[in-house]
Amino acid sequence: MGYPTTIQLISRKKGNQWYVNFPNALAKAMNFKRGEIVEWEVETANCMKMIRTGKSNKETARIRTDKAALKPINT
Repeated sequence: MGYPTTIQLISRKKGNQWYVNFPNALAKAMNFKRGEIVEWEVETANCMKMIRTGKSNKETARIRTDKAALKPINT
């Protein structure tokens, strides 16, 4: 049984970002955890494979690249 999903494109000044959301039934069946890190491999132009790394965002450092986050907030 397939799970249709719409790919979303968010256009920003610094570049585009693509999102793929998983249907809840599929995420539960795969036992995904919040913050889980996965990797994508392209097998063909029509087929991608997702690989679980066994890591989560808590275990990997994320670098914030937006400079606005570094500016102090005036109160």
